[in-house]
Formats: sequence, C-alpha cells, structure tokens
Amino acid sequence: MTGFGKATVQLPTKKITVEVKSLNSKGLDLNVRMPSVYREMELGLRTQIAAALERGKIDFSIFIESTSEQTATKVNVPIVQEYMNQLKAVYANADETELMKMAIRMPDALKVERDEIDENDWSQIQLVIDEALANILNFRQAEGLSLEKEFRLRIGNISQYMNDALALDSERVQAIKDRLQTAISELKVNVDENRFEQELIYYLEKLDITEEKVRLTNHLVYFLETIKGNEANGRKLGFITQEMGREINTMGSKANHAQMQKLVVMMKDELEKIKEQVLNVL
Repeated sequence: MTGFGKATVQLPTKKITVEVKSLNSKGLDLNVRMPSVYREMELGLRTQIAAALERGKIDFSIFIESTSEQTATKVNVPIVQEYMNQLKAVYANADETELMKMAIRMPDALKVERDEIDENDWSQIQLVIDEALANILNFRQAEGLSLEKEFRLRIGNISQYMNDALALDSERVQAIKDRLQTAISELKVNVDENRFEQELIYYLEKLDITEEKVRLTNHLVYFLETIKGNEANGRKLGFITQEMGREINTMGSKANHAQMQKLVVMMKDELEKIKEQVLNVL
C-alpha cells in the first residue's frame, strides 16, 4: 500500500510537478493539494485517484513553478495614486519616494489577476497525473513482489516449526503418561488399571493437536493461494492470519511440553511478522 510517484511537464509559461505519496490505511484517506485555479477539477481528480489506488493514506499534490517573465500580480495604479494624494495631504513635505513606499503597502495596492483554466494546459497536466499514478502503481507492484517473497518465507517457517512440534508428539505423550504414573505411585494407592487407561486416553485426547495441525495447514495453503490473486486481498489475508493465530494459540495451550511450547512461540513470532507486512497489502 505504501508508494511514491512523481512526474513533471514543462508548459510554455510554467513547470507542473505532480507527486503522489501513499501510506498504510484501513480505507481511503485522500488529501489533495492543488492551485486554486484548478480547484474546479478536484472532484473528478479525487474519483480518478480513488479508482487507481483504492486504499491508503494518500497525499496528492500539484505544484506550479512559473517560468515566464510575466507575473500575475499587478500594481493597482488608481488605488496607489489615491493613497499618494491622501498621504500628501497629511505629509505635505514628505519625500515622494517615501510616500510611494507607504502607499504600495496599503490594502489593495496590489492585485492578482486570476488565471482561467486553459484546456490545452489541463490536458497536458492530466497526462502528467496519469504518469504519476502509473509510477506509484509500479512502486506498489515492486513492493508487492518483495512482500510475496517475505510471506512465502514466513509461511514456510511456520509450516516447518509445526512439523517439528508434531515430531515431538510421541515424546510428549510418553512424558505425560510417565508423569501421571509417577504421581499415582507417590500417592501409594491401588489403581484400577483399566480405569486408569480410560482416564489417560480421555486426558490425552483433550491434549491432542491433530485437528489444530490440519486446520493450520489449510490456513497456510489458503494464504499462499490468496496472494496469487489479482484482486485486492489485504483484508482477506488479515482474516486468514487471525485464524492461523487461533490454531497456534490452541497448540500452545495444549502443548504441555517445553520444547513444543518453544516451537509454538517461534510460530507466533513468524505470524506477527506476517501481520505487520499484511498491512502493506491492498
């Protein structure tokens, strides 16, 4: 979602520069800065930007640099002359140069001639706007390719840690059996072996992580399938990471094994890195 695009054009009397910056945002937050002469074009421009960029905190700016020797600011001669006459009445012996300095600083002594939109100029500016938007989209696409590599790395790591945790499952089950057996022995009571086996099976079933493994694997596959799509899928990826987090947390609560819990923590760390980067996806 982050990006930057810039383009310029040199017109006969001015240089136009268009800049577009984009940061992460849940929706579209668009800020447009442009000269007042083009303000009537803003509504259509906002629609164009929204259609092109879809989401993000976007700053769009049009800068004008005059390259002509002419200026839009003119001296309001009748007003200045009237100020001079009034000042002479007050300061009869004052130097005219000093009076001129005072008069030129008075209200309305200078006037700005408002330019009208030149259709030919605007058509050229529109081409520059299109170029700037294309540049920011290219920037986003390049960042997207980099993010895809990052996602695949993190998803692969989670999958590997999950498989490593499952490889410890038989060791974990045996450790639980031994721990329970030791506890019963320390109580020095007679135990019905059949009842003990039934209770043990029930206890181990509650700690079984097979279902979590299946669901997490499905979420990992779905995540990779989703990033291949061409449509905006940032929100969908966010939802998938939430589901992944639930399965990983459940694995952690069921682990009852130090090494397995360590692997779960590593999976959570990889998932947090994915969540941070998902914010960059449209």
